[in-house]
Amino acid sequence: MKKQSILFCSALALLIVGTNFTSNAQNTLLGFKNVDKENKLEKDFDAQLSAKRVGENIKLLSSVPHHIGSVGGKFVAEQIAKTFRENGWDTKIETYQVLFPTPITRLLEMKGTTNYKAQLKEYAVKEDATSNQADQLPTYNCWSADGDVNAQLVFVNYGLPEDYETLAKYGIDVKGKIVIAKYGRSWRGIKPKVAQEHGAIGCLIYSDPMDDGYTAGDTYPTGAFKNDQTVQRGSIMDMVVYPGDPTTPNVGSIEGVKRVDHTEAQNLLKIPVLPISYGDATPLLKDMAGPVAPKEWAGSLPFTYHIGPSKSTVHLKVAFDWKIRPALNVIATIKGSEYPDQWVIRGNHHDGWVNGASDPISGMASELEEAIAIGGLLKQGWRPKRTLVYCAWDGEEPGLLGSTEWVENHAAELQSKAVAYINSDGNGRGFMGAEGSHAFAPMITEISKEVIDPQTGVSVFERSKAKRATSASSSKAKKEAFESTAYPLGALGAGSDYSSFIQHLGVPSLNIGYGGENDGGEYHSIYDSYDNYIRFKDPGFEYGVALAKTTGRVALRLAEADILPFDFRNLHTTIKGYVNELMLNVDQMREKAKVENELIAKKAYLIAADPTEGLKTPTAEVEVPFIDFSLILNALSKLEKAAAHIEQSKTSADVNKITNLNAKIFAAEQQLLTTTGLPRRPWFKHSIYAPGFYTGYGVKTVPGVREAIEQKDWKEANEQIIEVSKAIDRLSSYLDAL
Repeated sequence: MKKQSILFCSALALLIVGTNFTSNAQNTLLGFKNVDKENKLEKDFDAQLSAKRVGENIKLLSSVPHHIGSVGGKFVAEQIAKTFRENGWDTKIETYQVLFPTPITRLLEMKGTTNYKAQLKEYAVKEDATSNQADQLPTYNCWSADGDVNAQLVFVNYGLPEDYETLAKYGIDVKGKIVIAKYGRSWRGIKPKVAQEHGAIGCLIYSDPMDDGYTAGDTYPTGAFKNDQTVQRGSIMDMVVYPGDPTTPNVGSIEGVKRVDHTEAQNLLKIPVLPISYGDATPLLKDMAGPVAPKEWAGSLPFTYHIGPSKSTVHLKVAFDWKIRPALNVIATIKGSEYPDQWVIRGNHHDGWVNGASDPISGMASELEEAIAIGGLLKQGWRPKRTLVYCAWDGEEPGLLGSTEWVENHAAELQSKAVAYINSDGNGRGFMGAEGSHAFAPMITEISKEVIDPQTGVSVFERSKAKRATSASSSKAKKEAFESTAYPLGALGAGSDYSSFIQHLGVPSLNIGYGGENDGGEYHSIYDSYDNYIRFKDPGFEYGVALAKTTGRVALRLAEADILPFDFRNLHTTIKGYVNELMLNVDQMREKAKVENELIAKKAYLIAADPTEGLKTPTAEVEVPFIDFSLILNALSKLEKAAAHIEQSKTSADVNKITNLNAKIFAAEQQLLTTTGLPRRPWFKHSIYAPGFYTGYGVKTVPGVREAIEQKDWKEANEQIIEVSKAIDRLSSYLDAL
């Protein structure tokens, strides 16, 4: 047993001692008057969930490659629709016509001191039955530009903005060069984006064995990590500008829609990009000349890493077919008995880069399990009060195509009817992870304390708390973790199908999954297979059931609640924490600039005293001006009172007022949308949550203000403070009127 495991078990034991396991059922439930009735419904729901069936669906739906537009993709969509129909759901397949390019040409070679032609192919292994199937997409980055370029190569570490600052210190310019970057530390699309901004004419991305290979663990098929030819496929669409079909921004890709030419699309890059294995990267990196890479840049390939440029010339050539293909969204509905125009929406995507057992079928199998169990409840005579809409999205992998086009096509209806969107994606053994709209935080805490972790027998809340405590970096943080009574709901960035719901329309959203003990290198490769999954991800499919219990409870509670469980007091507290963090950041930047300017002044004095040295006077740091956050702080004060008003209304309202409250409260988050959207990317309208412009999947909270501060654009920071303040004021006024 590893030291980390011993610490975790000790922490878990301490938590178990102080936990009262009298009953899994709750005496009180947020939003419910008849708690016993809801507890019985959820108990009946749980009784119909089957780990065996989860495994059977993972095996069936990952039995063939099923990327968007493929024969396998149609098979998977039809199988999912069949399961919904057989269990009492009104089901249809809603098709969108979307751009999805696949490769015609892929060539990578080096000529000169080193002569090498890259294999660009993963090999089949006997332990993995589907690793040799026809119709598997080759290794490529979707949305790379067509290109045929020859240039020297430069190693740029993880290809982040700060890595280019390091290159500048070495006097190395990537203009006119091809760069090679490591996967990791950010979403893959950021790497070619930053390379293009610095003048590179091509980009290669590889997974270093230190991060995802023989240094991390045994390689596939012996272990879970990347072998020397495994490659991570993936989209490099600049989704932080807008996701979905690049040729139809803001409108659904239906037949006859007016399209932008893909070469003019604002979210597509202009340089060729190709992912490669560390086997193919090895001869390229060994050829590098120039300075030895900084110690923190080095990976674990068996040679000294140099920055470059390379001694030899690299030839990169890629071309794509740029075809329109059908995206098949499966939409299954059970109409609400009392509030048919209030929709609780649940989704997971069904397309994979190859066979996709883990990503996305493990999550899709859990959603299907929920649908089957809900079908069983229907047979017992139950019907939901609110309409349930269960969705299986196509085209998520290339850039959230299916969900975005559906949302854009149904935008007005969704803003008037959608109570919430509940998302999942890949799933595996480990710890519960949840992010979303913070008005839902108390509900998520409540559910996390009821769902039992299949491996330890304690609640998923207690297991998550133990994990946070063992990984805490200080005794204070460890103590806070042990004493916490609320689940730490995260904020939503990007990377899955919730994005268009919350960040474009303001529909309250959640993203939930399990993981942390399912590491490995199969992601987006031919080895993301059923054979891999049953060995390394969730062998007994128990966490597939845990996910179904968790997201199923969210869906059932939102569908059945007497009073919808939004708690805007928690949203207020969360936003206030973000703003306090921003204020602290500005103060720290100001202090840092002050110290650096004092040092520069001293250096300038010494140079002036002895001009014979011929040294250049350093440029002073720009001072950080005063940033006035008072508008946001005043707006937050109003929100605090408005949130308290809503909670008081819930306790004192009669049936008619509660009905009116429920009909309007779910639209409250739409008030946080800005009319013009974020600077340079107006598709993203939420003033509190967005993916970062240079983080991709990673969230930036209060993004307009935060990113302006990070870029030291003080004028824009002040403008965005005004916009955010207006949005919070709108929310307060909306809540006061309920």
